[in-house]
Amino acid sequence: MIGASREALDAARERLEALTDNTRVDAAALATDLAAVTQLLHRETALRRVLTDPAQEGERKAELIRRLLAGQVGGEAVDLVSGTVRARWSASRDLVDAIEELADTADLIAADRVGALDSVEDELFRFGRVVATSPELRSALTTRDDSAAAVAAKSALIRTLLGGRAHPVTERLVTRLVERPRGRSLDAGLDALSVLAASRRNRSVAVVTSAVPLSDQQRRRLGDALARLHGRPVQLNLDVDPAVLGGISVRIGDEVIHGTIADRLDEVNRRMAG
Repeated sequence: MIGASREALDAARERLEALTDNTRVDAAALATDLAAVTQLLHRETALRRVLTDPAQEGERKAELIRRLLAGQVGGEAVDLVSGTVRARWSASRDLVDAIEELADTADLIAADRVGALDSVEDELFRFGRVVATSPELRSALTTRDDSAAAVAAKSALIRTLLGGRAHPVTERLVTRLVERPRGRSLDAGLDALSVLAASRRNRSVAVVTSAVPLSDQQRRRLGDALARLHGRPVQLNLDVDPAVLGGISVRIGDEVIHGTIADRLDEVNRRMAG
């Protein structure tokens, strides 16, 4: 997002944080309500355009969405969404993306409250690795058939894979992504969720792929070096791929660097010195 949408999203994030500071607010229920609003706005193109029309007064847009959502979702979701539509948005899709991020964040807050955020973050990464190595599973979860039967089949598959094996928040996040990808690839969606989870602890995510498992010392050295480079803690998501041929690949966001383990550490140190 850029411009007005970026500012509107930042303000919406702050409202969500303020709202969920009150532990009496059920963050998981709020996430479910916001996910339902996401689907409504995704489906109703005309409504989405009205709510992001800069010619419309913010209060009129807020009153419209309050009327539509009253009795359909909880009061906290109504207040949060009505405040969000008051803002200016650069594109109508940005509003939907923002509400969806708020839904995912609310679920992550629910996990954080019970000390499960690290587990959820790790489970999202591990599930992504499983999908990456199983073309059959990827095909089953990414079919373009959006019929009710096909969506139900994908949900059932996620329950089989994660039910009882992963935290409920992980299962909910993955299920929503699989059921309603909204044009995203499964890989991109899982990566975005991992980054969102890491950001709650004010840290970045580095996907580290090596030919053999890194030793504890190598993990510490790489983690410390990347943290110094980026000015914040870095979560290392480790993957082993013999195709790397004795080297290492580190990806943080759009930055991808290949080399041997020693070369990668030396390069980080050189960049720090520069």
